[in-house]
Amino acid sequence: MRTNGVGALEVARGFAALLRAEHFDRATELFAAPLRAAVSAEALQLAWAAEAVGQGGIREIQEPEIEAGEADPVRVRIAVSGADGSFTVVTSVGSDGLLHGLRLDPYGDAEWQPPCYAQQHRFSEREVLLETGPLAVPGTLTLPDGDGPWSAVVLLAGGGPFDRDGASGPNKPLKDLAWGLASRQVAVLRFDKPTFAHPGRLPSGFTMADEYLPPALAAVQLLRRQPEVDPDRIYLLGHSMGGKAAPRIAAADPSIAGLVLLAADAQPMHRAAVRVARHLAALAAYPGADEAVAALARKAELVASPELTSETPPELLPLGFSASYWLDLRAYDPVATAAALACPMLILQGGRDYQVTVADDLALWQRALENQPGVAIRIHQDANHLFLSGSGRPSPAEYARPGHVLPAVVDEIAAWLARP
Repeated sequence: MRTNGVGALEVARGFAALLRAEHFDRATELFAAPLRAAVSAEALQLAWAAEAVGQGGIREIQEPEIEAGEADPVRVRIAVSGADGSFTVVTSVGSDGLLHGLRLDPYGDAEWQPPCYAQQHRFSEREVLLETGPLAVPGTLTLPDGDGPWSAVVLLAGGGPFDRDGASGPNKPLKDLAWGLASRQVAVLRFDKPTFAHPGRLPSGFTMADEYLPPALAAVQLLRRQPEVDPDRIYLLGHSMGGKAAPRIAAADPSIAGLVLLAADAQPMHRAAVRVARHLAALAAYPGADEAVAALARKAELVASPELTSETPPELLPLGFSASYWLDLRAYDPVATAAALACPMLILQGGRDYQVTVADDLALWQRALENQPGVAIRIHQDANHLFLSGSGRPSPAEYARPGHVLPAVVDEIAAWLARP
């Protein structure tokens, strides 16, 4: 099926009708595989309910409109109004007639702007390609001006089909970090994840190891070939699931100089998914929330069960991930892997983070690593999961509000990388 603008509008109309009717299982059937892996029916239901409550209930879903200048995928915006405000459903409809992107945006057309700590005259950027076989991924190398040699970091985005900037609505936390650190004489390489760069082309049995290790190891090797980079001072900086994966990557390449872990999840992800769903359900407080959480909990129980096999259908599992993905995750202990490493680590956590929390995740890192030489652990009390500041009760709306990674976070990372 080839979709043009008219076809994209039809797909968007159908999606809007399913949202209006709250048929979330049927709505996610319109998702391409990478989006389905990132956004389950339960997650869509809870996010929709949270926005509906925040805007005083849904009054009207307007006719979809195509954004100018889009080819493939076609970006379509669907305005939704309530009694107390409005938000926009932004979708990207591919030529296959499926949705490849989705966000619920209460902040309209806000666009990313450089943070105040980025000094663009102090660095330059160029495009690179990380050769990892059929799933080669593009990236950006950000180099401080001057001869160096500079210490360097490879940025690892969180779970889901993220681009090299970690884009979330108008926010680009990985680009904030890249520009902020390069302004402080640190070379940075960031890349599109395979799930973003190759939607629909991922092999069966694709796992977290496949998602992170090949491009990250290729990025480290590319940095080592740069004359401006000190080959003995190449670090990994992972956010969220990227932080979870970082010890695994360092174990595969012991020459990596150290790890910076930002909001790195340590609690098993199937349990964390249920915890987060309960938090969102409490925010939404709408009929059916408890049933959605209970359905997710049943799927999480299967992940922990010996009944999980490589043949278990993904629709029976949380978040739409395949059985192979869950089996790989279940066999990996990021904390134990980190404890076996000899390299230094900086572990930062946001006090406002409801996805990766001080109590559920940081406590596990602290218990295993707090007394290990070369490990520093800090909590930034005002930071949320993206290390942006927030106020009020932590909610998904914070991630759609334009902001930047806190200057104190960038300063702390830069100072740690510059230590003797």
